[in-house]
This record gives sequence, C-alpha cells and structure tokens, in this order.
Amino acid sequence: MAISDAGTQQPGGDGRDLDTLAKRVAAVMWAEDSASQALGMHIVDVGAGRAALTMTVRADMTNGHGICHGGFMFSLADSAFAFACNSHNHRAVAQACDIVFVAPVRLGDELVATAVERLRNGRNGICDVTVRRGEEVVAEFRGRSRLINGAVLDEAAAGEGDT
Repeated sequence: MAISDAGTQQPGGDGRDLDTLAKRVAAVMWAEDSASQALGMHIVDVGAGRAALTMTVRADMTNGHGICHGGFMFSLADSAFAFACNSHNHRAVAQACDIVFVAPVRLGDELVATAVERLRNGRNGICDVTVRRGEEVVAEFRGRSRLINGAVLDEAAAGEGDT
C-alpha cells in the first residue's frame, strides 16, 4: 500500500499528526479488506477525512454492453468513502449511498476515486467521492456514514507516534 506522506496537524497545536493516524488506520483496515484487494484496488492517498483509491477495469468487470458494470464503479467509490470516513479512528459504516454515472467506462480504463469528508456532526457524516478516468469525471458518489462503537486502532496503538 503506497500512501502519500503529507501531514495535517491537529488543531490546537499539540503536535498530533492526524494524517499519520489516518494512514495507520487505513493500513489496519486494508489488511482485512479482501473485497477491495480482490477487485485490484490500490490506496494512493489517505489522510484525515480523505482517501484516494485506484482500480483498473478488467474483462470480468464489463457487462453485456462492453462497458464497466456500475456495481464495480460503486465498489471503488464505496471503498474510498470507507477509508475517508474511518480515518479519524472511530468505526464508521455506511448508512446510505448513491451514485450518478456520468460517462461509460471501458476495459483497461484506470479509475481514481477521490473521497472528501464534507460533514461530521455527532455520529453522522457526509462524504463525496468523485471517480475519474484521467481528468474526466465518470461518476459522482455521496455516502452518508454513521459512527458505531469502537475504534479501528486501540487506544495504545492510536497514541503511538504522538509527540
């Protein structure tokens, strides 16, 4: 898993690097994410409230029209959403999602799904994901998350590396 090293400092100047925490959370989640791995996804960036994943469209992802089945594009966007909304080390699950397919995607196309958390309010969150082929937008996804009990990393592991 290759993840960028840019950092975001926690407000208040206490020195905790939220992007580092997000990367550690992503590594733990990725190790257990058989679905995303089986679909050939790769994490290219993750940070506090954001994530980007890639996936290349394979022959077994095309439908009877010779284009990428929408379920695979949804899965890519959903995985980016999951890494973004769990990046704060509070377990979050999808409570609702929708997607708009803007352009057809074909065999061999490399897709990049970029997720950005828009809102965290109590136990609820909203995250927007844009799926691109190069510079062209091919889908827009909105996910609504809900925090559940627990953390991805336990307290001792979450605190490692803090200054």
